[in-house]
Amino acid sequence: MSDKEQSDNPPSQDKEKLKPMQVVSSVFAAGLGVQSSKNRERDFKQGSFGVFIAAGIIFTLLFIGAVVGIVQMVLKNSGN
Repeated sequence: MSDKEQSDNPPSQDKEKLKPMQVVSSVFAAGLGVQSSKNRERDFKQGSFGVFIAAGIIFTLLFIGAVVGIVQMVLKNSGN
């Protein structure tokens, strides 16, 4: 590849892997429905399908556990 061709093409970010914190923040934002289109595109280009499935399942289980815990705490404190 010539120098001209290399200078015309910016370095590709497609090959970079997402950092664990980027995956967590993307799953959290997507779960809450506030994911930016920029981050969504980055996730589809750089992310691994399996990692997002696993993170989504973990997020869902933690969310359900938090809701159940809050409901139990409220019911316990209400005297029922």
